[in-house]
Formats: sequence, C-alpha cells, structure tokens
Amino acid sequence: MRTRLPIAIAAALSAFALLPVASASASAQDTNVLTYGSAGGTAVAVGDVLTASLATGTAATFYSSSTGTSGISCSTSQFTATVTGNPASSGTATESATAHTFANCTSNVLGVLGVTSITVNNLPFTTTVTSGGVLTVTPATGSTIQTTVVLSTLLGSINCVYQSASLAGTASNTDTSIGFAAQAFPKTSGSSLCFSTGYFTAKYAPVSDTSVSGSPAVYVN
Repeated sequence: MRTRLPIAIAAALSAFALLPVASASASAQDTNVLTYGSAGGTAVAVGDVLTASLATGTAATFYSSSTGTSGISCSTSQFTATVTGNPASSGTATESATAHTFANCTSNVLGVLGVTSITVNNLPFTTTVTSGGVLTVTPATGSTIQTTVVLSTLLGSINCVYQSASLAGTASNTDTSIGFAAQAFPKTSGSSLCFSTGYFTAKYAPVSDTSVSGSPAVYVN
C-alpha cells in the first residue's frame, strides 16, 4: 500500500519562537519570565531577538502519523522571534515569531524523489510562554499557521499545504530548549501523495538572545 506524504509545522513554524522552563530555585518575585545567562538572571529586554537551531544530533520530522517514521526529515531548521513583552515571572511573556526555516530535507515516501522546499507561511505568529514552560504559537486574527511543502515526485512537482489554528510546545531549562511533539496539521490542499495529516516533531536548543553580546542562553522563570 502506498504511503502518503506528511507535513505541517508551522512553523514551525515555525516556529516559531519559544523558551525554557525555570528551575525551582528562581524567585518568582525577583525575576522576569525570560532571563539570560541563568535562571533568575538578567531580564531579556523587549525588542531583543531570540533564535535557536535544532538541538545537536536531532532532526525536525514531518510524519504521516503521530507514532510512525514515514515522511520527511530535515537536518537543518531555525526559528527567529522578537520579544514583545517580558513581565514578572507571575505573568506571561510574548514574542513575535518572524521566521521559521527548514533545509536539508529528505523523504522516505514511495514515489517521492526529493523535498524541494518547506515554507512556513502567514508569519509573523504570536508566541506566549508561561513560567511553567508552556508555549503556545498562534497566527494573526483571521489567519492560520500554514506550511507549504514542495515535493519532487515521479509525477512531477507537487505542493502539499497544511494548516492549524495553533501550535503547542514545551520549554526546558535543563538544556535551554523548546520542543514540539507530534503536532498535527491537517492537509488543506495537495496531491494524493500528500498525507491527510502531517505530524511535526522538533527540538531546538539552545535558545539564545542574539541582541546581547555573546548570545547567551535564554531561560524561563
């Protein structure tokens, strides 16, 4: 039976932009939600640009099922976001995810010769992060998180378009990472080779504040 093609992210995407959960030792009254250098460290300034690539040794995957291994795997992915709000740790930090990219992608799906591109559409997205490390990515009002995948197949080039109303992730201060696990994106258009639903999984680390000298890691308190 022919396996179909995945996708969805949003990107990732995109994406994208979230951060890690604070250690119990950080004082909720003495720090902001986002700090750099350490948990409970220096507050990340509004307007600072955060970025992260895939954690070493990992890949961003778009599979046809939440537990399967058939689909697309990308060895390169990165998100970029601008901090728009960073209140005391009892509040919720906000970011504008402005970019979420994927490259060096391959597919193990029958009939697919290669992955031409994966593009996260409708950026920017709004990202929120709580002191507990709960990340939520949402599009602008009236829009959707959308990803377009272009594939080279035995039948020629095809486009697979996937959309979702939101994306959920988790932040960890253990390795200053953000992770997405089997986030589902239904197909809205595309060939029968495109999966009916794509499941996106990825881990980005470390999340860094590139507006600060040395690009220190970012923590969530």
